Amino acid sequence: MRILMILLAAALTLPAFAAERMIDIRTRTGVTVPVFYMTRDGAKATVILLPGGAGGLGQIRDGKPMGRNFLIRSRDYFADAGLNVAVMGKPSDKNDLDYADRISPEHMQDIKTVVQYVKKDSGLPVWLAGTSRGTVSATAAAIAFGNDSLAGIVLTSSVVSYKKTGAVPTQDLAAIRIPVLVVHHANDQCRVCAPHEVPAILRALTNAPVKRLVMVSEAGEPEGDPCEPLHYHGFIGAEKSTVRLMTDWIARPAP
Repeated sequence: MRILMILLAAALTLPAFAAERMIDIRTRTGVTVPVFYMTRDGAKATVILLPGGAGGLGQIRDGKPMGRNFLIRSRDYFADAGLNVAVMGKPSDKNDLDYADRISPEHMQDIKTVVQYVKKDSGLPVWLAGTSRGTVSATAAAIAFGNDSLAGIVLTSSVVSYKKTGAVPTQDLAAIRIPVLVVHHANDQCRVCAPHEVPAILRALTNAPVKRLVMVSEAGEPEGDPCEPLHYHGFIGAEKSTVRLMTDWIARPAP
């Protein structure tokens, strides 16, 4: 009986997923976007995760994306916090979502269609969370249609170099009228994501009803390229706590 009670208690602590599956969403004529979709009973919102780099999900193993990108490898933490999660990959007509691609009308249509899909499926508010190049995508989407379709956005490891097309501070941030959380690692060494340039994002969000910047200092041992996901840029060693501050804020946005 004691063993049975322990097993029952353990089961009750596990996230109750109604579904966890790969789906292909048709976003444009002849174009589909792969999405790893995780739904949870009792979810209060859905977060769409926009990976950086080329925008891919990595190798698919046993129906799950194995990419090392910060948001891909941390997806379970969002679900553990009681959110539906949709990890969005790159469209079938692109091998690489470069900077210019991420502010294009086609990309905006892809994101909007995924937003509409998960909103229709769950009836819940939808947030976008992007990392690195994904912040270019999330920002452009917030400007293009976010005021009508999104509950808010979260930007992590934002691209802030003015030399990059679509860098977050170069976009029309004053057009955003939804909550915005900006999360950055204080030791980010990626040349296009310098921490000292990040506050410019907050200054330009003049019409966001709620906005906040959080600098993360917790970290594990970084390795590889400073712009790759296993470095400070990818919140190495701080994945769980960083996602926790994100999900807490999504639940209760505050300055």
